[in-house]
Amino acid sequence: MKLYRMPLGMLGTNCYIVVDEQSNQCLVVDPGSDGEHVVEVLQEKNLNPLGVVLTHGHSDHIGGIQPIVDTYHCPIYVHKKDEPFLTDSRLNLSVYSGSTVEAHGEVRHVKESDILSCGSLSFRVIETPGHTPGGVCYYGEGILLAGDTLFRESVGRTDFPGGSFDDLAAAVSEKLFPLPEETVVYPGHGPETTIAHEKEYNPFVR
Repeated sequence: MKLYRMPLGMLGTNCYIVVDEQSNQCLVVDPGSDGEHVVEVLQEKNLNPLGVVLTHGHSDHIGGIQPIVDTYHCPIYVHKKDEPFLTDSRLNLSVYSGSTVEAHGEVRHVKESDILSCGSLSFRVIETPGHTPGGVCYYGEGILLAGDTLFRESVGRTDFPGGSFDDLAAAVSEKLFPLPEETVVYPGHGPETTIAHEKEYNPFVR
């Protein structure tokens, strides 16, 4: 497996391209902005995206979807509770920044324990509501693609529409912290961390 991290947009949202090196198939995770640049990278590296995979539906995670979908005609994977965020600028918060972000394409819903495959790679869906109602993480190959659920020594905000700190804390403590401690966590913003580090040092979840 190869993983590329691309901080995109004003908020430096981490877009990840997860690659099966045997087939050059990949998944594009949370392309928050600069979709044309993501397409350039995919073409430069001769990668074949099987889908755009979303941890949640906020605009800083979906703003770059359209050029990728239009170029590769690949589906968008999102939890059904966050699907409305794709076309509602108030839910996805883009209206508050003076713009309108929408993403259109074939939508495929993900839910707890679903498996997303990419060549020889596979990732299990873990529902982690709290930052948004349909927030999810993807676990496999020794990594956790955590979106805005879990950061290095922090967690996602829960004061947005549909947010719940109690739900988020429960998801982290009951679903993420039991993962192997050596699991590398790749968050939606900022540097990577590990489950072991967060269990010991995260002040928001114990």
